[in-house]
Amino acid sequence: MTTTTATPVVAHTRDELKAAREALPSRDVAAVMTMGALHEGHAELIRAARRRHDHVVVTIFLNPLQFGPKEDLSRYPRTFDDDMAICRDAGVDVVFAPTPDVVYPDGDPGVRVSAGPLGEVLEGASRSGHFDGVLTVVGKLLHLTAARSAYFGQKDAQQLLLIRRMVRDLDFPVDVVSVPTVREPDGLAMSSRNTYLTASDREVALCLSRALRAGADAAPFGPSAVRRAAREVVVEEPLALVDYLVLVHPQTLADVPEWYRGEALLAVAARIGTTRLIDNTPVVVGPGGGAIDVFSDVPTARAEV
Repeated sequence: MTTTTATPVVAHTRDELKAAREALPSRDVAAVMTMGALHEGHAELIRAARRRHDHVVVTIFLNPLQFGPKEDLSRYPRTFDDDMAICRDAGVDVVFAPTPDVVYPDGDPGVRVSAGPLGEVLEGASRSGHFDGVLTVVGKLLHLTAARSAYFGQKDAQQLLLIRRMVRDLDFPVDVVSVPTVREPDGLAMSSRNTYLTASDREVALCLSRALRAGADAAPFGPSAVRRAAREVVVEEPLALVDYLVLVHPQTLADVPEWYRGEALLAVAARIGTTRLIDNTPVVVGPGGGAIDVFSDVPTARAEV
């Protein structure tokens, strides 16, 4: 694999992206898709992609389709100069940073990718249409970047599952690779939304990762033990307004029954102050079980953390 510490080429239009893509010496290109406000979690996605591929294209696009009417798109952090520094240090070759009129030249697209029933539960139940917007833009960016692989974090587990389903169901010629969640030293999952948290909010938010660890530690004793151990942690924090805390099958997102043994997703969403956070951990339920980085039946790039 080639390596680079040079400043990435920045493309703002489709033609600029095509030219930058064609100028790369190799066709072995991976994509990392972001909405900007990059952090160490994004950097690890980039490094994971670089370890396997000759070139990396990062997209920075704040996609309006995945924001609901009650979600403040204008509030989302915009840190392009800092984002570019992270891309340079992590070895990105091309940054595609289009405006909405480039991605959606005819305005609001009349045809979108539907997430189906899997997009209507958990996050989809609180954010109607969110995953349709995600899949629509990811599908477009997969075409525009012409990447062989696309790298996504395990932290957005439902999004990862839906992207993988879209790629399989619609025959996209790309591998979807998952990378384990990157966390702060205190356990908080890295997220661009963490910048919204006050100091006191951040202390409250730590109950989410503590709950996941408690649930994973109880995994050898079955689903009820997992749910009970995780729930006991979050109920002790009254300032965390829990939306859901579930143990579900990693492919169907259906609650796993008490007899279930095998891999499952322990996921939580809660409002901390004015900020809604999500987190999860894959677990193996049953004797000898516990937390795992990612699920075993999908392409994986291990994080260096």
